[in-house]
Amino acid sequence: MVKKYPIRPERIRKVPKQFSWVDHRLVREGYIESLSHEAAALYLFLVTVGDKLGLSYYSDASIEKRLSMDLDTLQTARGDLIRAELVAYKNPLYQVLGLDRPKLAVAARKAGQPLSLGEIFKQAMEDGS
Repeated sequence: MVKKYPIRPERIRKVPKQFSWVDHRLVREGYIESLSHEAAALYLFLVTVGDKLGLSYYSDASIEKRLSMDLDTLQTARGDLIRAELVAYKNPLYQVLGLDRPKLAVAARKAGQPLSLGEIFKQAMEDGS
């Protein structure tokens, strides 16, 4: 048995308080609106096959077959999920990330604005206390 370790241990997903395993914040916080259909399909697949830490080892070929995607489409979808901070990937391991992020980062993402270095440091100090 292969031992798996989270890529981003600070972002391990937790079962949300609402009924489903797929977190409603995907819709409420606008994540789903920014994803292509292919990226949303890949995300759903990874949520479904991930273990309790959100980890899975599916090869590109296996995902391509199951989702009827070619390699370019899969790579684009994976990149979109990584940029949206929904997934971490370190070949061959995927980690579906928890949606709990610093509030400042969520607000900036919703507004489409990058964080300044000062804002990042401020948030880091608040999160660490």
